[in-house]
Amino acid sequence: MSELPVITRPAGTFEWVKDHRKLYLRSGGAQGHIMDITGAGGYRFGTHCMIRYKGRKSGRTLINALTYGAIGGEVVICASRGGADEPPQWYHNIRASGTIDYQIATQAFRATWREPEGAERAKVWAYMVDCYPFYATYQTRTTRELQLVMMQCIEEVPVFSEADLSA
Repeated sequence: MSELPVITRPAGTFEWVKDHRKLYLRSGGAQGHIMDITGAGGYRFGTHCMIRYKGRKSGRTLINALTYGAIGGEVVICASRGGADEPPQWYHNIRASGTIDYQIATQAFRATWREPEGAERAKVWAYMVDCYPFYATYQTRTTRELQLVMMQCIEEVPVFSEADLSA
């Protein structure tokens, strides 16, 4: 097995985010899906998906790489923004849309999305914290409950590319 890409800049910084997205997009998903995220408080075998959505104000196509989990046939992402008091912009943007596109490694899908509630949310949150312990730290930084987004695949779509960003 080849070496995993490793965080070489502080996780969460704009430079690292940009580098990660570029690696994922340029490789068609062959790289960037699995990364060593011990530098960010995660595990060596951290998995990442990409989400693609439209800006609610700009109408531009935007793509973010995020850690994810899979539970009950759905893909789960967390709108943590490092524990900031406001959720990330991607969360506000997908709330304005009924669907979201996501890519895991070399496969991409269109999906509906929802936010789990009550006991289901507690179960999914515990799972995500077990997979990514830094989420527990992020939660201590804010009074808002970090949002969880569960995506249910409805159809396959072409893998994402850098050309999508100019659309």
